Amino acid sequence: IVLDCAHGAAYRVAPRVLEELDAQVTLMGADPDGVNINQNVGATATDGLRALLLEKGAQIGIALDGDADRVILIDEHGRSVDGDQILAAMAQSLQARGALRGGQVVATEMSNLGLTRYLEGLGLGLIRTPVGDRQVMQAMQQQGCNLGGEQSGHMILSDFASTGDGLVTALQILAEMVKQGRSASEVTQRFTPFPQRLTNLRFTADNPLNNSRVQAAIKTAKEALAGQGRVFVRKSGTEPLIRIMVEAEEAALVEQWTAQLVNAIEAAL
Repeated sequence: IVLDCAHGAAYRVAPRVLEELDAQVTLMGADPDGVNINQNVGATATDGLRALLLEKGAQIGIALDGDADRVILIDEHGRSVDGDQILAAMAQSLQARGALRGGQVVATEMSNLGLTRYLEGLGLGLIRTPVGDRQVMQAMQQQGCNLGGEQSGHMILSDFASTGDGLVTALQILAEMVKQGRSASEVTQRFTPFPQRLTNLRFTADNPLNNSRVQAAIKTAKEALAGQGRVFVRKSGTEPLIRIMVEAEEAALVEQWTAQLVNAIEAAL
């Protein structure tokens, strides 16, 4: 295992746990100095981990973020495994063991439509919430579910904890690899994601989403992609940004409708 602790909260406990389970751990991102947390390491910057994994011929890479509530995995081929793929793998595992409660999984509006289709194939539903782990947890509690998370790698496994824990999530995937006798890619690469594009537009005055022409453009895009894609446009809760997400079965449609939405919003700025 190649483990990246993002110079953060889990830099001691994560390698210790894995080593006590007899894993051979190559460690990076484990030299915090008080200011280097998440700097070019961790779940938001996995290039270094990917390169080291391929160099070492490791079976899996684990990238935690600074406060260790998120995890992004890298399979043995160097491919990223995001929260959507982790949700898919965990849903199938829990369902097979009769341990998935509620018959549904909770995710946010940002999760890929490919996850929805995969879960439908298992006879499971997907509950979508606004972005944020608090929103996910509230929906899990309301619907009696024990599995939820975000595409960013913030998983909530409520059988273990009521908040995200990247190490606990990684341990569940490692357990599946051992129990199934399968590689990281076989366990985690469960579906082909729909082409998806995320675009951020900064604004300095009034919220452009209040503009009638922007609202009309969003409505048109949603109607055009109904049944074959999704459009999600929102104002950031932390920055003066409009976040645009478009996904569809065909990449050309993603580019077409992203461009139209960007043009409409920029015209309103």
